[in-house]
Amino acid sequence: MTVSLGLTGSIGMGKSTTAEIFAENGCEIWDADAAVHRLYAKGGAAVVPMKTAFPDAVIDGAVSRDALKQILAATPAEFARLEAIVHPLLAADRQAFRDKARSDILVFDIPLLFETGGDAAMDVVVCVRADAQTQRDRVLARGTMTEAQFEQILAKQMPIDEKCARADFVIETDTLDHARQQVSAVLEQIRKMQADA
Repeated sequence: MTVSLGLTGSIGMGKSTTAEIFAENGCEIWDADAAVHRLYAKGGAAVVPMKTAFPDAVIDGAVSRDALKQILAATPAEFARLEAIVHPLLAADRQAFRDKARSDILVFDIPLLFETGGDAAMDVVVCVRADAQTQRDRVLARGTMTEAQFEQILAKQMPIDEKCARADFVIETDTLDHARQQVSAVLEQIRKMQADA
């Protein structure tokens, strides 16, 4: 039996690094952000419907995330139209991954897992967390967003304490070694449950 594991957490909590640790332990990973990049790239499945809905967001045959951000900042009501295009395409991409995957545990790296109701399709949910200062330092150290943009993203995400309360497992990402130990323990428990099933 294949287990679907939803991996979530807030921005800057160490989710991508934790996904890599799961991959090192033999899990296959579906990354929601990477899937959006595929859909938005030249020839991606989202380009044509996005050109119809948001003509100014498509530049040189690909969806420009920056142009899209500006459109959505000016008219936030357009988020619903964007989601109506992207969510079904993401669902199809996720299903294609499931159909091809061969490992016993499939990890679905989805930042807004709870916010979108995606947790309903998972057997197990793991939430990563770090303290607020570490989170802020990590995000701002990337140099890709301002403090105001960071606050905006945080405001859209469910509070981390709530995510952790709803998850089956919580992984503290204070150090890499500690995260590795916790991933191993989680996988051991899941594989034991699989063996007992």
